[in-house]
Amino acid sequence: MVIGLDVGSTTIKCVVLDEDNRIVFSQYERHLSQIASQSARLLEHIRTNVLHGQSAKLMISGSAGMGMADRCSLPFIQEVYATRIAARKLTPQADVIIELGGEDAKILFLSHGMEVRMNGSCAGGTGAFIDQMASLLQISADEMDREAARAEKVYTVASRCGVFAKSDIQPLLNQGARKSDIAASIFQAVVNQTIAGLAQGRAIKGNIVYLGGPLTFMSQLRSAFDETLHTTGICPENSLFYVALGAAFCATSTIDIAEAVDHLRKHKIEDSVVSMAPLSEHVAAYQAFTERHERARVP
Repeated sequence: MVIGLDVGSTTIKCVVLDEDNRIVFSQYERHLSQIASQSARLLEHIRTNVLHGQSAKLMISGSAGMGMADRCSLPFIQEVYATRIAARKLTPQADVIIELGGEDAKILFLSHGMEVRMNGSCAGGTGAFIDQMASLLQISADEMDREAARAEKVYTVASRCGVFAKSDIQPLLNQGARKSDIAASIFQAVVNQTIAGLAQGRAIKGNIVYLGGPLTFMSQLRSAFDETLHTTGICPENSLFYVALGAAFCATSTIDIAEAVDHLRKHKIEDSVVSMAPLSEHVAAYQAFTERHERARVP
């Protein structure tokens, strides 16, 4: 058995493959920033109910997985490489991959020179942006997709920043614009941000593959990409799990899963966070500080 674990910015995706590379278990869930404990719980479930106590090969990937894997001495593979490995095996005809995650977005150009374009620290145009806009409309992301299907017009909405987008959307709401039209406008803003911000003039053409949660769950977002790019992209089977599958395909080390779970449960994520030094090193220093400032009171 082989386990591929993709720890993303907001979700965990996991697959277990048998000796014929068939998926015997898969799981997709939000980790709520509890990546170590959620990963431990998921691996323990796999160890008990899928592996029945046996060892397995394991590979971790994902934007939030590297630090965890390093501190727990678990094998790790970079997510872009894992995506490329999975695409070569599962969608060899792909020329371009557009992937939207919880807080990241990327375009992989696979033909005419391999190239990867990724967003920076801003989560504009990603799943987090869509969730924020859905909250502004007081509907769920699923409801926003259904609303967008009934749209009659599209407004100009900024997608680079949620604050700018809100400044565009709030006046529309105040003026009585239909939620369906605003929902479609938000999806178009995501498309514009992805194409303009990531492609940066490089043509997106050929066989286009859509990956990631937003593009898997939101058909109207895929339609907005199709219309803008004048194409019909494909959202393949297991589109949520390409990084996890790529990680599993690359796994070579057999791991004692019980030991891995133990390492993850002992892992303290706060230890890896850089923090500021305290203003006072001990109680006596704080008391001396307060006494000194008390003497300087203005009468």
